[in-house]
Amino acid sequence: MKVRLVLENEDVINIELYPEVAPISVANFLKLVDEKYYDGIVFHRIIKDFMAQAGGYKFSEKEMTITMTEEKPAIKGEFKSNGVDNKLKHVLGVISMARTMVKDSASSQFFICTKASPHLDGEYAAFGKVCDAESLVVLDKLNNAKTVNVGGGLTDFPYPIVRIKTIERI
Repeated sequence: MKVRLVLENEDVINIELYPEVAPISVANFLKLVDEKYYDGIVFHRIIKDFMAQAGGYKFSEKEMTITMTEEKPAIKGEFKSNGVDNKLKHVLGVISMARTMVKDSASSQFFICTKASPHLDGEYAAFGKVCDAESLVVLDKLNNAKTVNVGGGLTDFPYPIVRIKTIERI
């Protein structure tokens, strides 16, 4: 099962999803994909050599404002410290659900690892992986994006803006 994440500049990241590893996370992500929830969302946090995060904010050039998107219901965190045997490691290209300190707080935000991050293994619900070399090139571009502190807790906000045009099943 695969999805294609298309950025506003037409760069593409193809991701293979693993429902056998994290069925709740995959079903939740695909539901949001099918609803077009991610269309127009920006990557709001990129930490070089760690991860690129999206799924919670939109940016308006007209008003020069960053707004939080509609909050979605939280799902069960599918990772070892929360009682789920998820063996998918947080290596380069792995997509995982973002969450607060509350283990069952993931909803719409996700991140893609731009470098191996073993400290996340067993603590975050990994549910897929970037699946081709061309997509890894795009992920490397994200990893090297310039970031700024825009306030409101957004200290690693990529600028120029990196917007998701769409995510679709393929």
